[in-house]
Amino acid sequence: MDRSQKAESVATLNAVFNEVGVVVVTRNLGMTVAQSTDLRAKMRDAGASYKVAKNRLAKRAIVDTDYAGIDDLLTGPTALATSVDPVAAAKVVVDFAKTNPKLEVVGGSMGSQVLDAEGIKALASMPSLDELRAKLVGLVNAPATKIAQLSTAPAAKLARVFGAYAAKDAA
Repeated sequence: MDRSQKAESVATLNAVFNEVGVVVVTRNLGMTVAQSTDLRAKMRDAGASYKVAKNRLAKRAIVDTDYAGIDDLLTGPTALATSVDPVAAAKVVVDFAKTNPKLEVVGGSMGSQVLDAEGIKALASMPSLDELRAKLVGLVNAPATKIAQLSTAPAAKLARVFGAYAAKDAA
């Protein structure tokens, strides 16, 4: 990389750090290209991204962002998983690390809150933003459904009573 490419890479990473809700630092210990491609595809499906970046450039990019606390984690062969949804990147990385021992979760940060590997695993166990929205809509919708059922129940009971009398008279 020449100097201009490095500056462009730092600027791109800095823009990413200013937009995302979580950064997960992983250590790649001999992952194959196929495994890495599979992880990237899963991250893309979850609305997250996975990027191998030079530690020195990543350290320059996190200066003056909320993620300055992860500076200590950027040693060795690392990669960064990022997402706007605070749970998406953590969930995909932790699930992938369960089936692939070559990927190690080092830690990360959610905003200015630095998390260790256990914190990332706890974050991954939380429901995603979409799941929380679905639960909220279900909770809001449930009372309306109950009201509709209660308002139609007396009419249905009357219809059954009239039907029973009609059947009795016909017999």
